[in-house]
Amino acid sequence: MKTDDLSYDLPPELIAQSPPARRPQSRLLVLNRGDGGLYDRMFADLPGYLRPGDCLVLNNTRVLPARFFAQKPTGAQIEGLFLSEQPDRSWQVLLKNARKLRSGDTLQLLDRSLNVWITAIVSRSRIPGQWVLMPDCDLGAPAILDRIGFAPLPPYIKRRKGDTHTADDLDRYQTVFARRPGAVAAPTAGLHFDQPMLDKIAALGVKIAYITLHVGIGTFRPVETAALEDHPMHEEFYEITPDAASIINTAAASGGRIIAVGTTSVRTLETIAQGRRISPGSGKTAIFIRPGYTFKLVDAILTNFHLPKSTLLALVAAFAGLEPILGAYRHAVEQKYRFFSYGDAMLIL
Repeated sequence: MKTDDLSYDLPPELIAQSPPARRPQSRLLVLNRGDGGLYDRMFADLPGYLRPGDCLVLNNTRVLPARFFAQKPTGAQIEGLFLSEQPDRSWQVLLKNARKLRSGDTLQLLDRSLNVWITAIVSRSRIPGQWVLMPDCDLGAPAILDRIGFAPLPPYIKRRKGDTHTADDLDRYQTVFARRPGAVAAPTAGLHFDQPMLDKIAALGVKIAYITLHVGIGTFRPVETAALEDHPMHEEFYEITPDAASIINTAAASGGRIIAVGTTSVRTLETIAQGRRISPGSGKTAIFIRPGYTFKLVDAILTNFHLPKSTLLALVAAFAGLEPILGAYRHAVEQKYRFFSYGDAMLIL
């Protein structure tokens, strides 16, 4: 398949720069795969599309405040993104404007007020494009980032140093059910839920299962190959607990629909599905779901609108068909839906 087939025109003003005032105030575009129907709704209407016995699968990963600022020996400030912590407590990071850095240089890590907090030694990573930081601190990465980190917003959401959105982003670029720290990007379909909405859904007799997939920086990596299948898919850690597996298996066995909230939940479920059943476990997945894929377990997807030529757009195109998805996206543009992480939602039935 040609990557260019995943293109669509999007006016820049439709890229949401901030979330709605309240989480469930987003709009909801419903796509019925059976008849191709498109229905303009509000996210608050979601419970009306759910049935007793269905199972809503949510990703409970917690986004680390992975974006940080540091000061070079010259006094110039640079921006960094935490990727992972190694057993020796060193960090794998991305650094902007780091061309003149040398292994052994000392960086000063800045707190959220952009004051010097601790130092760190920088060295080149064996992974191209990445660096290694060794903070001069006994604390682990999550505790340090809680002092110095900002929400790791994707590059299409524009923020500057000292932006007044900082506290808001730390709260809103996080689901209300986030529990397991480890992601450097949010599972954005889950951002629309508040606790009253989850309570209402549970009261309908819909089962809710929480699984974990730590979203990595690869989720934003554009497809740069002409043929979609030539794109090297990124790996991400997942975990399914025995309780979650039991809830999902019981719903599937009794005829309930498995409704995945977000592409991260889809990828996790389809990685471990054995027909209409899953087993608990953990590991890493590099599954690449694209048109031509046969879904094993997922019956419906709640998702946000995705970037052109992205692996996420390929996934929803595999589920609903390329032309129906592109038609839905054209409709969303015409109706001025808000796109991407802080944007509106789409339910594919």
